Amino acid sequence: MIEPQGKGGGAMKIRIAIWAAVGALVVAFWALYIMTTHQNVGAGGVGRVIVCLTCPIAIEGHHPQSLYFVMVVNAATYALVGIAVETIRRHLRLRSIPN
Repeated sequence: MIEPQGKGGGAMKIRIAIWAAVGALVVAFWALYIMTTHQNVGAGGVGRVIVCLTCPIAIEGHHPQSLYFVMVVNAATYALVGIAVETIRRHLRLRSIPN
């Protein structure tokens, strides 16, 4: 069954908000990890790759940025990824419903 336009968007908005919250939590995790272990992720290695994959703004590591700015940008990045994933998911779910 296809729902009316106004009813189905609420759940998708919540899922996108969850994507954004996860993006902010990833930054908080990396900040706590680096502060507590006093490790420098460095310019290379597996640690740097994982940081760049989970926090894409870390690729621009030459200029210092505040924690809050990085948190907002990462949340926005995850929200955009969430929009894409949830749109594809919704489209595939609607196509799988038999007529």
